[in-house]
Amino acid sequence: MQIEKGKVVAFHYVLKEEAGDEIESSPASEPMVYLHGFRNTLQGVEDALVGCRENDAVTVTLPPERAYGLRKENSGQRIPIKHLLTKAKKFKPGMSVKVNTQDGPRDVVIVKVGRFNVDVDTNHPLAGKTVTFDIRVEKIREGTAEEMAHGHSHGMDGGAHHH
Repeated sequence: MQIEKGKVVAFHYVLKEEAGDEIESSPASEPMVYLHGFRNTLQGVEDALVGCRENDAVTVTLPPERAYGLRKENSGQRIPIKHLLTKAKKFKPGMSVKVNTQDGPRDVVIVKVGRFNVDVDTNHPLAGKTVTFDIRVEKIREGTAEEMAHGHSHGMDGGAHHH
């Protein structure tokens, strides 16, 4: 079975920055799972996976425009700590955290910590960077009608899902 729109795909990845240093990877027991063709992962990753089969390996290098975007200047914002989805005993400048927004969770970087608020840079932590994904396709299956109606995968088993 080949990857195309409507397929649920499980893959492992290693994400590297331009210098080749590893930024993150999928845990060995938990591949990334997504519904292909519904913008559930970076478009450049989806494009690279079209036509792949189980056990195929692919490497894709994405410039900022196709990865996490260009850095936007003057993108600072003050946010009440209670709106941070990331929980920590102590927040520090330079930490990447998730913040709850009207459009859903968003990755930001803390610039300054106050008593009740944090000043954050709303650019994605990898904005402005060229990144490389080393990917190995683990499994592919047909998406269910419910997954396609929802626009996302309900896991590799395709089981019941509640919103």
